[in-house]
Amino acid sequence: MPLGQRLEGKVCLITGAGSGMGRAAALEFSSQGADVAACDLKADAVQESVRLIKDQGGRALALSGDVSREEDVKRMIRETVQAFGGLDVLYNNAGIFPSDDHSVIDTEEKAWDRVLAINVKGVYLVCKHGIPELLKRGGGSVINIASFVALVGCSVPQDAYTASKGAVIALTKSLAVQFGPKGIRSNAVCPGPIETPLLTEWLLKEPAEKAKRLNRIPMGRFGRPEDIVQLAVYLASNESSWTNGAVLVVDGGITSNYF
Repeated sequence: MPLGQRLEGKVCLITGAGSGMGRAAALEFSSQGADVAACDLKADAVQESVRLIKDQGGRALALSGDVSREEDVKRMIRETVQAFGGLDVLYNNAGIFPSDDHSVIDTEEKAWDRVLAINVKGVYLVCKHGIPELLKRGGGSVINIASFVALVGCSVPQDAYTASKGAVIALTKSLAVQFGPKGIRSNAVCPGPIETPLLTEWLLKEPAEKAKRLNRIPMGRFGRPEDIVQLAVYLASNESSWTNGAVLVVDGGITSNYF
C-alpha cells in the first residue's frame, strides 16, 4: 500500500490499537504517512498491529499498557516522544463494554468501576499527559471515541458504558474550549454498532440480538471499522483545522430511526 500525504509528518498515538477499530486506525494512519504509536493492554496484539504497519512500509512503535494506570500512560507518552520526536494526535479509542454491564439496578459496582476506569479515566490520563506534548508542537488534534448510545436511551441497557460515553462527549466539549485557542482541536466520534471482534463474537452467539439491532439500522448493516477510521483521518489531518468541539455521529442512521 503506497504511503499517502494527508498525515505526512504527524505523530499519532492510538489507544486500543491491538484489534478492531484501533488496529484499522493504526494501519490507515500509517498508510496516510503518520508515525504511529500503537498502544494496547495486550502486548501480542499490538505487536501484530505494528508488524502489519511495518509490512506496508510504515513506521510504528508497539506500546503495552493500561490506560487506566497513570504510570503506564506517562511511560507510553514518554516513549512515543523519545521515538518520534514529538506528538501531534491523540486518538482515544480504547474502551470496553463487558457482558456484566446492565441496568444500574443490577450492575455490580466492580463492573461499573472497571468500565469508567477504562472508558473515561483512560481518556483523562492520555489527555493529561499527551496534551502538553501537543502544545509543544504548537497544536494538534484530540480524537475521542464516544458512542451513539450516549445520545439515545436503550431498552437493553449497558448503563456503565452509556454513562462513560456521555462523559467522553462532555469532556471533549471542555477540552475544545480550553485548548482551541492554543491550536488544539478536540472532537468526539459517536459510532453506531461496529463489526469489531468483540461485538461480532457476542452477536454470533445471540442471533435474536443481532436481528434486533440490524432492524434499527436504516442502512441495513453494521458499521465497519473503516467507516470510522476515514472520519478519524480527516480529524487528524490539517483538513479539519476549523472542526473543534464537534460530536460526529456515524451510525448508519440508527439514531434517526423513530420506528
